[in-house]
Amino acid sequence: MKKPAIEGGTPARETKIYYGHQYIDDADIQAVVDVMKSADLTCGPKIGELEEKLCQLTGARYAVVCSNGTAALHMAALAAGVGEGDEVITTPITFAASANCALYCGGRPVFADIDPETYNIDPEKVEAAITERTKAVVAVDYTGQSVELDRLSEICKKHGLVLIEDGAHVIGTTYKGRANGSISDMTTFSFHPVKTVTGGEGGAVLTNDETLYKKLLLYRTHGITRDETQMEHEPDGAWYYEQVALGYNYRMTDMQAALLISQLDKLPLFRQRRKEIVARYDEEFSRLPGLFVQREIPESDTTRHLYILRIVPEKLTIDRKQFFAALAAENVCCNVHYIPTYYFPYYEKLGYKKGLCPNAEKLYEEMLSLPLYYAMTDEDVESVIEAVTKIAVYYERKQCLR
Repeated sequence: MKKPAIEGGTPARETKIYYGHQYIDDADIQAVVDVMKSADLTCGPKIGELEEKLCQLTGARYAVVCSNGTAALHMAALAAGVGEGDEVITTPITFAASANCALYCGGRPVFADIDPETYNIDPEKVEAAITERTKAVVAVDYTGQSVELDRLSEICKKHGLVLIEDGAHVIGTTYKGRANGSISDMTTFSFHPVKTVTGGEGGAVLTNDETLYKKLLLYRTHGITRDETQMEHEPDGAWYYEQVALGYNYRMTDMQAALLISQLDKLPLFRQRRKEIVARYDEEFSRLPGLFVQREIPESDTTRHLYILRIVPEKLTIDRKQFFAALAAENVCCNVHYIPTYYFPYYEKLGYKKGLCPNAEKLYEEMLSLPLYYAMTDEDVESVIEAVTKIAVYYERKQCLR
């Protein structure tokens, strides 16, 4: 057993609780097995079935599933027309793919700061960052809470920009009663194993725009089409197809699609359990002066992918790094989401420097992600609360004794 976090104490539990974990049941396994016994392992009927299910779930007119969330963002940026020299505004508190998608297209990411309490991108900072070179905004629904879609949509329409909603965290969330996925010009999803539903990997782009939809289909599959309305030459047989754009192999397998179809059947259960855990965390942690609980806007009925706990350094004699280590000693395995994207060496070499987004940088120094997933038992949840509370109270008292 690891040494206790508190002098003279003992860990709350002997087994580890990880920050995220998938939930796979027999129905999920059988769905994949059925495909493996069928004639179609890829480009088969499950792809269309999954796309239809995503449209039904969100209210979007079109869905294009693909190999992963990064591919979804790349396809969306291409469909938005991002090219050499164009600027794409996004948040630094996100996985690198939200910014990298601009670089893939020859564009340049521009980072706008976050709201210090919701942690989502600040619409006013977005508008202030717009130049004549701005082509699109990639707004990340961080932790699963919807961004301020009304304000961002208004800004994008005013300036003739494409709004790409990076919804990697957001499936199951609604904004003003509408499912995220049906509101922005394009919304991307990710189905990585730590997300609310998983296909092992996988992604999707949702849109209501038929022109964008047709572009997304091309970019997913090498830029190749069998649609005669998109061809430049007369077909000379039933086998005929054309490459009309430079696309990629971003296809999803039917095995992944089958798993996701089964997972989406459980989304209401996943959503409810995550909301229960978040409510329990909020109830306990909001009582502790040394901790700050993420604020949620009333427009967002959130299915939380991440639970972010923020340390208030001036009220504790412990910083985030020490708090992280203390929780690990309690067998509560946390994570940090995210390192500001422009901190990375690759971005430093492109000329980005610290100081661009003060709110995001301060958040990074003070935050950690607590365990949050469907399969957490009530005992698991209480063990996390016990460990966090024990550490916070101990180091708050030490601060008072200074």
